[in-house]
Amino acid sequence: MDSIKRFMQFVKPYKLQIIGTLLIGIIKFAIPLLIPILIQYVIDDIVGSNTLSGGEKTEKLLWIMGVMIFIFVIVRPPVEYYRQYFAQWTGSKILYDLRDKLFSHTQKLSFKYYSNTRAGEVISRVINDVEQTKNFVITGLMNLWLDVATIIIALAIMFTYDVGLTLVSLIAFPFYAISVKYFFGNLRKLTRDRSQALAEVQSYLHERVQGMSVIKSFAMEGHEQKQFRGHNSHFLDKALVQTSWNAKAFAVVNTITDIAPLIVIGYAGLQVINDNLTIGVMAAFIAYVDRLYNPLRRLVNSSTTLTQSIASMDRVFEFMDEKYDIDDEPGAVECRNVKGELVFDGVHFQYNAEDEEVLRDINLKIPAGETVALVGMSGGGKSSLVSLIPRFYDVTRGKITLDGRNIKEYQVRSLRNNIGMVLQDNILFSESVKENILFGKPDASDEEVVSAAKAANAHDFIMSLPQGYDTKVGERGVKLSGGQKQRVAIARVFLKNPPILILDEATSALDLESEHLIQEAMEKLAKDRTTFIVAHRLSTITHADRIIHIEYGEIAEIGSHSELMEKQGHYYKLFQVQQLDQ
Repeated sequence: MDSIKRFMQFVKPYKLQIIGTLLIGIIKFAIPLLIPILIQYVIDDIVGSNTLSGGEKTEKLLWIMGVMIFIFVIVRPPVEYYRQYFAQWTGSKILYDLRDKLFSHTQKLSFKYYSNTRAGEVISRVINDVEQTKNFVITGLMNLWLDVATIIIALAIMFTYDVGLTLVSLIAFPFYAISVKYFFGNLRKLTRDRSQALAEVQSYLHERVQGMSVIKSFAMEGHEQKQFRGHNSHFLDKALVQTSWNAKAFAVVNTITDIAPLIVIGYAGLQVINDNLTIGVMAAFIAYVDRLYNPLRRLVNSSTTLTQSIASMDRVFEFMDEKYDIDDEPGAVECRNVKGELVFDGVHFQYNAEDEEVLRDINLKIPAGETVALVGMSGGGKSSLVSLIPRFYDVTRGKITLDGRNIKEYQVRSLRNNIGMVLQDNILFSESVKENILFGKPDASDEEVVSAAKAANAHDFIMSLPQGYDTKVGERGVKLSGGQKQRVAIARVFLKNPPILILDEATSALDLESEHLIQEAMEKLAKDRTTFIVAHRLSTITHADRIIHIEYGEIAEIGSHSELMEKQGHYYKLFQVQQLDQ
């Protein structure tokens, strides 16, 4: 029950609202308990009275019905409205806080976590599982207690009528308690299994929707339909097992709660025959037994709902307990007034403990403002090296210093604030061009946005779009060409204006015209900044102050373009091959 305890921390700020909702709810549930009293009064004291005349009986009946109509038509509707409204309001506010916390958590999780976890799994926990926990608030913290309060009030009234008959009414209670405990003990695990299977369906669907172009281009619709059916069938199996267990619980519990009124009717009938009970009290009792066992039936529903909620809570807090691989160390300082000198001191790196090292004994000193190009065969470790600078991953051994201080001693967010990145496949969000550029500096003016776009050679093509800067680019920037996406990505780095720049294969997938425009923008961007360029096409990095050739995770050569060409080593051979290819 640790999940419930943790969930209550989110409930705590709203305890007054919950108490208020419960008090309103008690009034709402207590009002219908007047009906059996009315039945008994009308039968025994009005209809069955031997002392009242017909006119007096009519007068009394009209008077009591007038009171009841006032209570049920005037008093009850607003009570019902406010109970529902405050219950849903409180539940929604708690879910808002929980999702807010989870989104903050998702942003702190490392690249390693996301490389091992499907996006659909994360979305399922933040959306589906959190939504299920709302039932714990509505049912567990409100309706459950209101049903218990209804049972207590009903029993109190019943005891005032007839103690013996009340005890007979309770004869099914022990059987009810045993059956609930037996059936709902296993339901939590079955519900968790069902939720996990649903998350797998959602993850699969999320990936396939994103990759629909690949499915269509390979004409794999039939294959993918079979694959989806497999995931969907697995979910169906888990859902049916849970449903079967649930149905058994309802069958047994409802049978028990149906037997109790039959016992009461038989016993009360004997009491009336023997003149130990009036017909009015018998009718009232039968009505109260219904109101006694209806909440018990609802409690079975509540048990199912609560079990599902708690299973979802388990999954939510399991996700929330994911450790941060990259986090601020105690005493971390803000990274400010950065000059840009970077030193790699005996750096080793591997993605997972069981994997081979992808970088070995990297020793580099890059003065502030220098442009360094990293070249070499694919898989050599170039992108891994630059991903260590903003601490997307941490070094396994050794250290990286920025302006003489270990980068682990800086607050992570402030370190990244001083680094601008342009990648081969830059992510654009589905908002407008302007909002994507503003990602570099959210509080920038329109003039600053346009200035950044001009510097990135993007202004002209943006103005040719249907709504200019307000044009929506679609998910991942699907409405823009590769070169246009890159120029928007460069514009947001211009707007950010960071002292350190990382360009990772930023032009490798572009046509020559786009490459020329982007190369020009990037050279302008790199001026007076410490710049790392990861490049496959060597003709684009001949201007770099130093070129570092990396092979199999180690530095093979360092020097300027002319120095390395004179040396006629690894770089020279690679350059010659590329020139021949072109």
